[in-house]
Amino acid sequence: MRRTPSAAEFGAQRTEMVEWQLRRRGIGDQRVLEAMATVPRELFVPERDRRRAYADSALPIGHGQTISQPWIVAAICEALALEGSERVLEIGTGSGYSAAVLAMLADEVITVERVEELAIAARRLLAEIGISKVEVVVGDGSAGLPDRAPYEAIAVHATAPSPPSTLIEQLAPGGRLVIPIATDAADMLTVFRRLEGQVDPKTGGGLERMVIGPCRFVPLIGSEGYPE
Repeated sequence: MRRTPSAAEFGAQRTEMVEWQLRRRGIGDQRVLEAMATVPRELFVPERDRRRAYADSALPIGHGQTISQPWIVAAICEALALEGSERVLEIGTGSGYSAAVLAMLADEVITVERVEELAIAARRLLAEIGISKVEVVVGDGSAGLPDRAPYEAIAVHATAPSPPSTLIEQLAPGGRLVIPIATDAADMLTVFRRLEGQVDPKTGGGLERMVIGPCRFVPLIGSEGYPE
């Protein structure tokens, strides 16, 4: 059985990941690169897969969920265009890794996970490594958290059949929603930016839309996504 790498070896893998998987593949936001170089991804991966923590792929974390490929996490963070003062809503806590990265880029992160066991584990781990700017909530993330809105940024780590109108309504003017949208060809990671004034979700009025590219995520389960 192969041994688990040491902390120093993981650090070297993290540096290599940032250079080869992120910077050389187009991630240019220096704050995002620094956050990805800081957060110990190996701690968010189950022990059985820990030596693969910095592989260029998603990894299973149980309950039919995954920790996303590093490039996807970085691409979502970069697309949110965070400056440090924002309140971010994250849908799909999973292991807590993306929330940890977001916490280094924003002022406050509220993350929603529908699987209670994952939420409890993520909350515990984030506390253990000293990340205090993340609040983990158990619930239907597809509907967001309207009582805490508005949010300057919303990140969704699950594929929706269409942009959830409730999440768009919870965006502050100028805020960005990054979400995978299902199409006939593939899931497409998409950025929606809310403009000033009213938004018409049916026509897309009041929104700017930009497609980052194809991706693969688990489906968004809930009232604004797919049935369980």
